[in-house]
Amino acid sequence: RVQVVESGGGFVQAGGSLRLSCAASGFRFNDYNMVWFRQAPGKELEGASCISRSGANTFYSDSVRGRFTTSRDNDRNMLFLQMNDLKAEDTAVYFCAPGSSRGSCPSNWPNVQYEFGGQGTQVTVSS
Repeated sequence: RVQVVESGGGFVQAGGSLRLSCAASGFRFNDYNMVWFRQAPGKELEGASCISRSGANTFYSDSVRGRFTTSRDNDRNMLFLQMNDLKAEDTAVYFCAPGSSRGSCPSNWPNVQYEFGGQGTQVTVSS
């Protein structure tokens, strides 16, 4: 079964950086696009990024584009999210999940249903 373990969250001041990691197992990692989502207190899940199976194509929501960078290491079954210039509104629990196994990230990737199996990692940004 799909297993993911998110890590790397923490407490940081506005303008700071964090690098999140996602260790994946239980599925053929390099066969799937991968996504990062986040959920702030009292809010719905929000898509942050999607990366294609090879890592050649990346997609971001407007709220993080230019500040966040997603990458993957298919040899180690690892997904990453480098977050720079963090803002208070980035405070949330961050989750990773496998996406589609065909083609690249779809244009509607933020609105697709995903299976979030991990506990997530908390990111808190103080203003």
